[in-house]
Amino acid sequence: MRWKSTALVLTLVAALAGCTVNETLDSVDTSKISDKDDHPLSSKMLAELRAKGMDRNSPIAIRIFKEEGVLEIWKAKTNNRFDKVKEYQICAWSGRLGPKVKEGDRQAPEGFYPLSPYHLNPNSKYYLAINTGFPNRFDQANGRNGTNLMIHGACSSSGCYSMTDAQILEIYAFARDAFKGGQQTIQLQAFPFRMTAENMARHQHSPHFAFWQMLKVGYDNFEVTKRPPEVAVCDKKYVFNQQVEDGKALSASAACPAMTTPPALQMALASYNATYAKDYAKATKKFDGKIWYDPTEAERKAIVADQRKGHDLAYAPTGSALKAGKLMKIEDYENQTTAASAPAKTAPAAIEQIASAPAAKTSRTAAPATQNPANAAAATASATTMPAQAGAVPVPQPNPMAAPAPVQTAETNKKPFWMFWQSQPSQ
Repeated sequence: MRWKSTALVLTLVAALAGCTVNETLDSVDTSKISDKDDHPLSSKMLAELRAKGMDRNSPIAIRIFKEEGVLEIWKAKTNNRFDKVKEYQICAWSGRLGPKVKEGDRQAPEGFYPLSPYHLNPNSKYYLAINTGFPNRFDQANGRNGTNLMIHGACSSSGCYSMTDAQILEIYAFARDAFKGGQQTIQLQAFPFRMTAENMARHQHSPHFAFWQMLKVGYDNFEVTKRPPEVAVCDKKYVFNQQVEDGKALSASAACPAMTTPPALQMALASYNATYAKDYAKATKKFDGKIWYDPTEAERKAIVADQRKGHDLAYAPTGSALKAGKLMKIEDYENQTTAASAPAKTAPAAIEQIASAPAAKTSRTAAPATQNPANAAAATASATTMPAQAGAVPVPQPNPMAAPAPVQTAETNKKPFWMFWQSQPSQ
């Protein structure tokens, strides 16, 4: 009997091993899949979810980091915290670092976007697609425009985040299952890069720096709580996890009413921000006198030209901005910029512009202390303080994890974010 049991075990192991090999994305032949919009997650992936204490239909969040060229899927566990379950290399994204401002600028969006089932497109000419929801309330309040900005297949982009067909098949399945589980909106967080102290210091001379400072407040809230932040817009700026006094509704273009950060969250953010400030000060010394050259799309494509071999002409991977970019001495950057384009006078001139935003200039040296208004140690954070400290730069839209997509306010009927956060044990 023992040899029969051993044989049975070996047979099962072999079967599981074969299943694992066959379920890798690289081995998926999407041309043979007839149910692409309803294609299930693999048994291997479902087993990984169970091992992490996640239900197949639990909520998800999507995070994008342009410079690293990464799209991540995060999923809720039974304790309401989110954990990363999958990371994909983005096959193609167009433009450079920085937000999308207008139709035709070839920029991929940056910001916080709530996705509803309406944003899923099973009939896309790019295999499958998920609309990013651009422009959101923030974009609209700041006069930004553009259409059909997607996460889709085909590995070809003109302002989108383009994946391979096998990747978008799985990403689409994650979103579809979460909606089936009752999630009303999935939060898409699109960042220029991972907003660490070193990366912020490396990009401190960018014309988009003040905008990124504001996005970083939401980034920090997620890092501390491991839950998508409550997002709202007032005074043409993002605000995160704020309690609005007297239940007043927020208007994207009107001044922000009095609001506060929940005390437990405020304390956690203050501790997080104190560590960040030290790291940022250290990083600014490291990059003193230097500026990061953000590569063009053509420069990124050049380093991955061989990836196109064996594919049709539409397949156009764009490569990594980290690999194609470089640190330069500021004087060398000035000379290069002046030689390349007469209108672009000097690096400092570019540095002091806040791209496409009628905002005040920001002090890079003051960045560690002021860039996270809601995180500051003394923050009983009213929204009027937040915008001023963040450099009076535009920010995006409504509360993702609350109401259905189009109409969103600070007031919802669900259990408030901070109630979830305070009631859960630390992790």
